[in-house]
Amino acid sequence: MPELPQAGAAAPVAPVAAEPVPERAREQAALGVRLQGLRAFYGAAEQVKGVDLEFKANEVTAIIGPSGCGKSTMVRCINRMHEEIPGAHAEGKVLLDELDVYDPSVDVVAVRRAVGMVFQKPNPFPTMSVYDNVAAGLRLSSGRRGKEVRAKVEAALRGAGLWDEVAERLHEPGAGLSGGQQQRLCIARSLAVDPEVILMDEPCSALDPIATLKIEELIEELKSRVTIVIVTHNMQQAARVADRTAFMLDGKLVEVGATEEIFTNPSDPRTEEYVTGKFG
Repeated sequence: MPELPQAGAAAPVAPVAAEPVPERAREQAALGVRLQGLRAFYGAAEQVKGVDLEFKANEVTAIIGPSGCGKSTMVRCINRMHEEIPGAHAEGKVLLDELDVYDPSVDVVAVRRAVGMVFQKPNPFPTMSVYDNVAAGLRLSSGRRGKEVRAKVEAALRGAGLWDEVAERLHEPGAGLSGGQQQRLCIARSLAVDPEVILMDEPCSALDPIATLKIEELIEELKSRVTIVIVTHNMQQAARVADRTAFMLDGKLVEVGATEEIFTNPSDPRTEEYVTGKFG
């Protein structure tokens, strides 16, 4: 069971592991996530309505559904980003392994290192170099410097499939990269602090087909090390990258299952109508 530090306590870089995990072992070390009775609100308006859902370790789970159905809100509750919106709050449980990340004793900063986030629009730190974009989280969380940081930055860029493209550009602005490269830079930034889970909210919607393909290939590679949750409107993308797919409608979970089943033999007629394009 992970041990995230108490609020106000000094947080380790890898908050769910007491010791550095060897690379071979790390491939089986990711943690799953379970939502129990999750409800999310914007003021008095309920956007996510009592969702029970499991994201299995070292798998890719796609969340599909029409705009406004609560997909992104639900995902942002997992690493407590939802509560950053004025007037927003969540109820229920979000369990990382067996630890409720909403427990009052848990450090929110540690949660967000264990559960990284990649947004719809690439958001590298605009005034920072490629190198500093990746190193920023390491420096803030652990005070690491020198060779140790350089090694982690290179490893993260390699893990994001970006090293060969930026090795000679490390000190150029991250904002100067192409859109697809910027998105992989953001993924590298998340990987640098050894997350257990990476949340991706429409990570390819602003990218061209070639950049999208690279992100999808990267997702397939990353799931051996992390658990991935991806929100997508692209049915073909969900079919290509996801092991399991969950369909949401009006803030509720309609059904979840193996991706092939959801797309070819769903149990709920509303799911069939959505994946065949009859609404949404």
